[in-house]
Amino acid sequence: MTIAQRLEALREVMRREHLAAFIFPSTDPHQGEYIPDHWKGREFISGFNGSAGTAVVTLTSAALWTDSRYFIAAEGQLRDTEFQLMKLKIEGTPTIAEWIGKECEAGAEVGVDGMVNSTNSVKELMGDLRHQGGITLRTNLDPLAQIWKDRPDIPLNPVEIFPLEYAGEATHDKLSRIRRALRQQHADGMLMSALDDIAWTLNLRGTDVHCNPVFVSYLLISSTTTTLYVDQRKLTPEVLAYLKAENITVDDYENVGKGLKDYFEYNILLDPDEVNYSLYKKVSREIIEAESPVKRMKTVKNETEIAGFHKAMIKDGIALVKFLKWLKPAVEAGGQTEISIDEKLTSLRAEQPLYRDISFDTIAGYQAHGAIVHYEATPKTDIPLKPEGLLLLDSGAQYLDGTTDITRTIALGPVTDEQKKIYTLVLKGHIQIELCKFPSGSSGTQIDILARKDMWREGLNYLHGTGHGVGTYLNVHEGPHQFRMEWKPAPLVAGMTITDEPGIYLAGKFGVRTENTLLIVPYMETEFGKFLQFESLTLCPIDKTPIIIEMLTPEERQWLDDYHRMVYNRLSPYLETEEKEWLREATAPLKS
Repeated sequence: MTIAQRLEALREVMRREHLAAFIFPSTDPHQGEYIPDHWKGREFISGFNGSAGTAVVTLTSAALWTDSRYFIAAEGQLRDTEFQLMKLKIEGTPTIAEWIGKECEAGAEVGVDGMVNSTNSVKELMGDLRHQGGITLRTNLDPLAQIWKDRPDIPLNPVEIFPLEYAGEATHDKLSRIRRALRQQHADGMLMSALDDIAWTLNLRGTDVHCNPVFVSYLLISSTTTTLYVDQRKLTPEVLAYLKAENITVDDYENVGKGLKDYFEYNILLDPDEVNYSLYKKVSREIIEAESPVKRMKTVKNETEIAGFHKAMIKDGIALVKFLKWLKPAVEAGGQTEISIDEKLTSLRAEQPLYRDISFDTIAGYQAHGAIVHYEATPKTDIPLKPEGLLLLDSGAQYLDGTTDITRTIALGPVTDEQKKIYTLVLKGHIQIELCKFPSGSSGTQIDILARKDMWREGLNYLHGTGHGVGTYLNVHEGPHQFRMEWKPAPLVAGMTITDEPGIYLAGKFGVRTENTLLIVPYMETEFGKFLQFESLTLCPIDKTPIIIEMLTPEERQWLDDYHRMVYNRLSPYLETEEKEWLREATAPLKS
């Protein structure tokens, strides 16, 4: 079916159900950022495949909202369709409710699938639509069940045990901690919906979501019982025995609604940002609406997890050094493209012990493609690399002992003065975050400005966040803490991982981003409290050739030299002689 045919089929359902519009989010029943194909309804109806966005279809029009990471990609993918691109955070862009209010008559009814929309998003949308001429919201219809004829099944991939030697804390101990946290919130139990929270709690992993080692399920915890709702065909005898030993019962995935109806205790905690609206409405007991305590628990890494991150970064660093040593001569020899270098890097990572997968689809953007923030090369867009200009390479891996995420912008040959200036501004922003010392409990929003202040002086900016948490052989994006311009109150505490990835993107020309994954560690304690700092986990040289050295402060130069010294000292014992010599030059101190 073409997009036009899909829209017509949808509108037939809408007319039959007396709906003026239908809204398709980018989420699944678990509010995941990356989701199984079965729930990619927004992509099915619009053709836009970015990880974030919302499509809205009326009987006569269609629009799609997405953020700055996807403006360029969305423009291309929506071309020749009915969909109008709505650019989030750009002045003049209407909200979804405002647009629906203009496109639909007062008192109309709009539809969403309550199973793939969070409780908070539905409640907020209900309020917003009410102010648009009394438009109402219906939540009990999934039109995709009728029009998506070849819809993929929910995955049935096997679940596996995540060994304690990498997890560092047994499942029964995690459940005890969770129950203590629930008691502090006067809650008897909770429904856990986020797939990475469930995987972390149970020390289990899966492959139901591309690049994210999670499995489709729910976890219902009371003060005395724990029930995993999952398709039992996914559970091996070994996993079933493990769950039984941890006093966890198993029920079918589809029975979670019944489990909520039959829940026997006085109250239950539901995170309204994670639990979907349909399940929320099935609860018959008192609901405590609060953030899941597991969100913050899993972000603070234990000693075993931290040690695993260090080991994973060494493996990743070895692969990256081998790749970077190979890259420029290979480009000069000719025949390399964005896709071919992605395949080369992945193959080098796959040679490392404990490698399981990539942690997200590699972004290999050469020159103008580097300005597309979440660009992914396809056979249609793939272009050859030349020994000139900039390559933006954002990649990562899943190792059994840790998850990696790194971006390097690489000069493949001569670069322009403009590219050097932009490159250096981004590097300065990156280093300023790395140098930061801050009180424990500070918000990432308070620190975010450090990455941008030198850019702002030049009238430059970027609209994506500056950093996100990283899981332990889990999702590469882990929250709630992050660096971001918008207010995000989640406190930063010792033991958290977070990326540092400022960037500048000049559409049609080039893009620059530099990223390390950091660990938050103690700095000092004074009469004013505990202070923290960042430790670089990522081990990979930063290309020195595009740097305008005079733009760096002495402190910034010292940081770069110190970082490169650390990279060499930690990686060189694992390298062959030629690789070691290449790394020695790549990490040599800056020369005036």
